Amino acid sequence: MIEAAGLTKRYGKTLAVNNLSFSVEAGRVTGFLGPNGAGKSTTMRMILGLDNPTSGHVTIAGKRYHELKHPLRTVGALLDAKWVHPNRSARAHLAWMAKSNKLPARRVDEVLETVGLTSVAGKRAGGFSLGMSQRLGIAGALLGDPEVLLFDEPVNGLDPEGILWIRKFMHRLADEGRTVFVSSHLLSEMALTASQLVVIGKGQLISQSSTKDFVARAAENTVKVRSPQLDQLAGALRSASAGITPDPEGGLVVSGLDSEKIGELAANNGIVLHELSPQTGSLEQAFMQITGDAVEYHTGLEAEATQVLAPTGR
Repeated sequence: MIEAAGLTKRYGKTLAVNNLSFSVEAGRVTGFLGPNGAGKSTTMRMILGLDNPTSGHVTIAGKRYHELKHPLRTVGALLDAKWVHPNRSARAHLAWMAKSNKLPARRVDEVLETVGLTSVAGKRAGGFSLGMSQRLGIAGALLGDPEVLLFDEPVNGLDPEGILWIRKFMHRLADEGRTVFVSSHLLSEMALTASQLVVIGKGQLISQSSTKDFVARAAENTVKVRSPQLDQLAGALRSASAGITPDPEGGLVVSGLDSEKIGELAANNGIVLHELSPQTGSLEQAFMQITGDAVEYHTGLEAEATQVLAPTGR
């Protein structure tokens, strides 16, 4: 488990993280989201003792990182896939990591096999593609068989097969009871990977909840309907003060009434329905709406999109 309490980090006059508190529980994958410049990388560095907080503290399994005697046995992390001497082989890189934490040498070959790098274990890491470097970084994180794992953008450079692999692998780690904390800008992937979310903006906590609740909090509930009597249905819906918009694939998207009310309305008016399906918002839509005020750098298109998705200014 990871617990952060009042984490604050200043760099001169810049406040990178501001009184940030959250917890990451074992047995699930927790996504760490936020706009660029939100303080995610700084927070992860403070968790791992790479940066000292100006105030506040963070513990891993009840201890601060510097209190861990053999840290790789407790926490494994991938923050920078290219953090490896380019002239070292994959095996040599992992071997010195293992030796530094008094891990058995056999773990090197075990994790190389796990991430699919056995065939290139003797090659220079400097010649690896980004995807191969990501796999090597993941191997390093797994080396001590830790209970807590942190990954920063772990799917960067991976092909679709690799992305599917890391998603299933994270789920497997969580199912084993481990704590998995992962930061990513690929929101569609996070929607499939993370069951819990910690969302920050401008160094402050915006939300900590389940992924499902985060999306539901932002998304307006709508219902998609299709009917051979679409004009008649549209008139009945307007009379019931429902909002309607055309669906690009045919039919209508209805707001203001749930599926049961729409079904009853259609039946009372003798209208045949071919589809009546509740629609849920996406993580991307929810993220843009909820973090809209926390985005530090807007392009013109981003500002326009925020206006469309969040007309109330959120």
